[in-house]
Amino acid sequence: MPSRTYMLFREAILTEQQVVCIYDGRPRELCPHIIGHNKSGEEVVLAWQFAGESSGKLPQWRCLRLAQVTASGLRKGTWHEGGSHRTEQTCVNAIDLDINIHVRKRR
Repeated sequence: MPSRTYMLFREAILTEQQVVCIYDGRPRELCPHIIGHNKSGEEVVLAWQFAGESSGKLPQWRCLRLAQVTASGLRKGTWHEGGSHRTEQTCVNAIDLDINIHVRKRR
């Protein structure tokens, strides 16, 4: 059974809403793009972090282990995505939902 956090991020992808949350003790503002499980079976999401706090430069792609996400919520706002898709993502091994395949291609 998927976690509550997993279902929230999944809903964010389906409705193209932003997610605000705490991850690694830092507030994050994200647009999730791909959700599923990593090679270890953990729930993970590949998201574009456009604001909040980070140990590196923003904006940038983030791979989040959802078990470590707290205080998450949806909010309406501009959808953000990275401009570079030159390398294949390795965050999500077993893809459940990909915005570019399962949401936008259906329109």
